[in-house]
Amino acid sequence: MNEEQTRKVLIDKAMEKAGWSIGKTERHDSREEFVISLPDGKKQFVDYTLMYKGKVLAVVEAKRISRGVEEAQEQARQYADNIQAYVQPNEPLPFIFYTNGHELYFWDLEGGYPPRKIKSGNYPTPEDLHYMMWKSQNQTSMAATEIDASIAGRSYQTAAIRAVTEKFEHAKQREALLVMATGTGKTRTATALVDVMQKSKWAKKILFLVDRRELRQQALDAFKEHLHEPFVYPQPGDKSFPLDRRIYVQTYHTMLNMLQKQEDYVSPFFFDLVIMDEAHRSLFNTFKEIIDYFDSFKLGLTATPKDKVQASSYALFNCPTDEPTYEYSYEKGVESGFLNDYGVLKVRTGFQIDGLSGADLTDAQRQKLQLEGIDPDEIDFEGKDLEKNFTNKDTNRKILMELMEQGIKDESGTTVGKTIVFCATQNHAVAMRQLLDEMYPQYRGLLGAVITSNIEKVHGKDGLINRFKTQDYPRIAFSVDMLDTGIDVRELVNLVFAKPVRSWIKFWQMIGRGTRVLEVDPLLRKPWCTQKDKFLIIDCWENFEFHKENPKAGSVSSGMPLPVRLFKARLERMKAAANANDKDTAIRMRDSLRTQVEGLPENSVVVKDKASKLHKVQNDLFWEGLI
Repeated sequence: MNEEQTRKVLIDKAMEKAGWSIGKTERHDSREEFVISLPDGKKQFVDYTLMYKGKVLAVVEAKRISRGVEEAQEQARQYADNIQAYVQPNEPLPFIFYTNGHELYFWDLEGGYPPRKIKSGNYPTPEDLHYMMWKSQNQTSMAATEIDASIAGRSYQTAAIRAVTEKFEHAKQREALLVMATGTGKTRTATALVDVMQKSKWAKKILFLVDRRELRQQALDAFKEHLHEPFVYPQPGDKSFPLDRRIYVQTYHTMLNMLQKQEDYVSPFFFDLVIMDEAHRSLFNTFKEIIDYFDSFKLGLTATPKDKVQASSYALFNCPTDEPTYEYSYEKGVESGFLNDYGVLKVRTGFQIDGLSGADLTDAQRQKLQLEGIDPDEIDFEGKDLEKNFTNKDTNRKILMELMEQGIKDESGTTVGKTIVFCATQNHAVAMRQLLDEMYPQYRGLLGAVITSNIEKVHGKDGLINRFKTQDYPRIAFSVDMLDTGIDVRELVNLVFAKPVRSWIKFWQMIGRGTRVLEVDPLLRKPWCTQKDKFLIIDCWENFEFHKENPKAGSVSSGMPLPVRLFKARLERMKAAANANDKDTAIRMRDSLRTQVEGLPENSVVVKDKASKLHKVQNDLFWEGLI
């Protein structure tokens, strides 16, 4: 295929797909054989010039497919230089494209960047290219742009943003990776970075990628709250991919599907910044297509400690292995008071299981799973009898009793605070919830809820997830995968591992659910959780031993329950009144004690467990004998 055929069959079609009108007259915005008249009387003919209102925004040099694309680079540069010198001397240097029909390169020479390959081979739309040129001429310094402290005001958040902008603006690198422990505000930090880049005209359209639908809504809420951004995607009623928004939040799966279908053309230059949450994931082997498609600044976010992040992730974000752009560890967060530490209460369930984890897979098995979009580090194939073990009533009863008795409670001292019970299956979660209601009927079925993808009305403002986050009840969420990662509930004080977790990365993410501290301003705290200085992990399946972690032992929740304090106070007052011969007060206190005992919920498992002792106080003679 010669150069003319290459242009007609491959290059013209790619340009037309992007919305360019190709021809040799002024009515065409992709002008063929554009003439440059040189001072010596000679003429140069540019294969294509991409125009906007009579101005050349970019030159495109074409070679036939049998020639190396790099052969066109120098010629394209000369065309751009000569257009600026002899055609439009008061305009900026045009952007440079060069191609052999199969490979396409883009060169922002005036911006100070080296040539880079556009892996999709797709061109910018006329609107994209005009905006790119406008942006290049109107940018101000990101380093000189103030970071909004109301979005991300902690010192390490500011340092993270400055590290990224330094890499983008001065090091002329287009990728960055932030390693920040769960609870340190990765999303807020990313939001504040977006604010800086938008104010300094380095970015307008942002894509934020997440791996689950519930995290999509959480990110959307953050952008709406902190940037007051009304032009977000998706919004209720959106059926296609709109091109007029500024903030786009989408799952990896949905975005990949959209790019592969391309029902509406989205150019590689559409987004200025692509942010990828959970950037440690090996599933980037599948979703790397999204990253490769867009020619934008790229920011990876992960809570995985830097020594556990895969080497491929460091390479993807142009970082040396074990050297992210910025790191803020869990240990630093605890030491500085920005994160809560935890204690562990180990509960022996009596079951030992053998299973298959991601670490047990061969390289071939791991690669096969990666190509299928499955993260092998999250694989937990357990034994055949696992379902039977999980739904064993005696085991689950023991787990729930440990939670209700040893778990961290609210200020009343009687009811556990916000808790996630990590269950293995839907049946397991349902069985645990049913058993909770059976053991503690005094809560009228309001204490716990099953929050899984199988349950209706989980998402949205009236959904179970939002109720769990924003309302007093339910206090206990029985979850299967849905709340394992990403969910942001500051008030979480108990995490119950009612299943084995054999992926270290996932295990650490699950622990991260409890690390967040409460609002600094006490007036902003939820009334059911006004104090939190630690959280408790109840490990029922020897997960810490499996991962060779040696945590601090969890202590029994401090503070005597309010009813117990009241009972003891009345008892002491009755004794003191009797010793002082104040019979009226003594009788009144005695009657109050009897009323309190008789008011105990008879179906409560705690009450039933003490039935033999309570039987002794059920007759009049016992109470009359006290005075």
